[in-house]
Amino acid sequence: MENILLAAAAFIAFAGAIFHGHVGGKIYMRNVTGSNLLPLTQSLSLVSWQMFTVFLLVSGATLLCVAMSPELALLSYPILLGNGLGAALFLLLSLTGHVALIKLPGMYLMLSTALLGWIGLP
Repeated sequence: MENILLAAAAFIAFAGAIFHGHVGGKIYMRNVTGSNLLPLTQSLSLVSWQMFTVFLLVSGATLLCVAMSPELALLSYPILLGNGLGAALFLLLSLTGHVALIKLPGMYLMLSTALLGWIGLP
């Protein structure tokens, strides 16, 4: 059962990475390029956006490795903590004036990855 939960958490992270990197990246770049931000700020903003995509990929890969080899469970703790804290950050920012964040899937994606992963740890 634990392996299934870890694999589900990995799947959620991988699906999030694909959606965030591809679909979200196109929407994000269209908005950023159409803004009056300086070119360097636009580039740094893109790096920041895609670093979240990388984090999701690393999360999925790590959780999949742990699902296949439970003796590697220690590897999942920083990933699960990062996802849990990321979800908490989304919530905190939403409650302190950035209300639009609550409508985005990031908090729910990170929270479900963290919860399924924690429950599925061997």
